Amino acid sequence: MTARLLIKNAAQLITMSGYSDRPALKKKMSKIGLIENGAVYIEDGIIVEVGSSNEMVAKYKDSVALTEQIDAAGKVVTPGLIDPHTHLVHAGTRENEYAMRLQGKTYMEIMEAGGGIHATTRATQKASYEELFEQSRKRLNQFLLHGVTTVEAKSGYGLTLEHEIKQLEVAKQLHESHPIDVISTFMGAHAIPISEKRNPETFVSKVISEMIPEVAKRKLATFNDVFCERGVFTPDQSKRILEAGKEYGLIPKIHADEIEPYAGAELAAEVGAISADHLLRASDQGIQDMADAGVMGVLLPGTAFFLMADFAQSRKMIDAGVGVALSTDANPGSSPTLSLPFIMNLGCLKMGMTPEEVVTATTINAAHAIGCADVTGSLEAGKKADITIFDVPNYLTLSYQYGMNHVDTVIKGGVTLVVGGHLL
Repeated sequence: MTARLLIKNAAQLITMSGYSDRPALKKKMSKIGLIENGAVYIEDGIIVEVGSSNEMVAKYKDSVALTEQIDAAGKVVTPGLIDPHTHLVHAGTRENEYAMRLQGKTYMEIMEAGGGIHATTRATQKASYEELFEQSRKRLNQFLLHGVTTVEAKSGYGLTLEHEIKQLEVAKQLHESHPIDVISTFMGAHAIPISEKRNPETFVSKVISEMIPEVAKRKLATFNDVFCERGVFTPDQSKRILEAGKEYGLIPKIHADEIEPYAGAELAAEVGAISADHLLRASDQGIQDMADAGVMGVLLPGTAFFLMADFAQSRKMIDAGVGVALSTDANPGSSPTLSLPFIMNLGCLKMGMTPEEVVTATTINAAHAIGCADVTGSLEAGKKADITIFDVPNYLTLSYQYGMNHVDTVIKGGVTLVVGGHLL
C-alpha cells in the first residue's frame, strides 16, 4: 500500500527550489521559494508536489481520504536542516579547557600542551566501540530534535589506523540504524600525534600510505579532510594528503585559515575541494580563488563565538560569489553545541547574513557542501521528504528569537519522527 502524507495550511512554506544543480550564489541566496498557505504532498517518502494548500487538496482529493495529514497552520515548513561539518563520533568532554580559556589560554596553547584534540583523542581511543556508538547516538537524537535530517561526520580523534577505522565504523552503523543520514569524512590528518611531533612527516606518510588506502578499501568515507594550520599540517603536507585521497576516490575537504591566514582557501581551490571550512582568516585572494573554482565555504560561527575570536567574513564571501553554508562544527573543544538553529542566529547577529541567507545556508547550500543536493535540501518533486516544521508564524522569527528551539515536527523520508518537539 502506498504511504501518503499531506502537510497543509503552512503559514509559510520555504521550498529552496531551483538550486539542485548549482548552489545559490550572491543575491540568489535570498530567493528562498516562499509559498504562503503552502502544502507538500508525499508518497512513499518522496515529494510528489509542492504548492498552495487549496491547489494540493483539490488536486489530490481522491487520495486525501487515505492520506495522513499534518495541519501546519500558523507554522513554517522548511526542508530538513543539514549540518555539513560535525565531529559527531568522539568520547569525552573538555569543559576544563573552557575554564582555562576563560583565564586567557588560547586554543593552540592548550593543544600544544597536550590538550585540545589530543585530549579527545585519548578519550576516543580508550572508549569501546559500544561506548562511542551510544554517545554519538544521543548526539544524533539532539540534532533531530533541532530539525536536522542529514549530518556530515568526521573521524580524526583516532589518529591511528585502528581507531580511525573504529570512528568511521561507528558512523557507518549510525547511518544504517538512525533515521538521520550520516555522511562520513575521513580526517586522519586532524592533528599530529604527540608521539610523532618531532617528525611529522612520518605521520603524514602513514596517513597517505596506510590510512587512506584502507579507508577507501572498506568504503567508509566519501570525503578526505585535513587541518591545514600552522603547527598542524602545512599547505604542502595538506596538498599531498588531499591529492592522495583523490587517487582513492575520496573528495577533498579542508579545515582552512581558522587561526591565521595560511593559504588554506587557495589550496582548496587548487585541489578542487568540495568545500573549505572555517575561513575566519581567509585572504581576499583565497576567497576569490574559491569563487572561481566553485568551492563551497562552510562557515562555523559557533566556533568563533565559543573561542571568542573574530567571525568569518560572510558578506565578503557571498558578494564574491562563494556558495556559503553554515554548520555547528559540533565538537567537544571549540564548538560544543548541537543546535543548528542557534548557528542560524549567529549567522545573522555576528556575521551580517540575512534571515533568508541563513535558511539557504542550512538547507540547499549545506547539501551542496556534502554532495547530496540531488536528493535533499529543498522541497521539490522527486526529492526525499526531509522536512522540518517550526512553531513560528514566519521565518524571520527563526533568526529573531535566539537561543530557542522552535522545532515542532521533523519528518525524514516521509516518516514523522518528532512531534510537539519530542521524539516519537
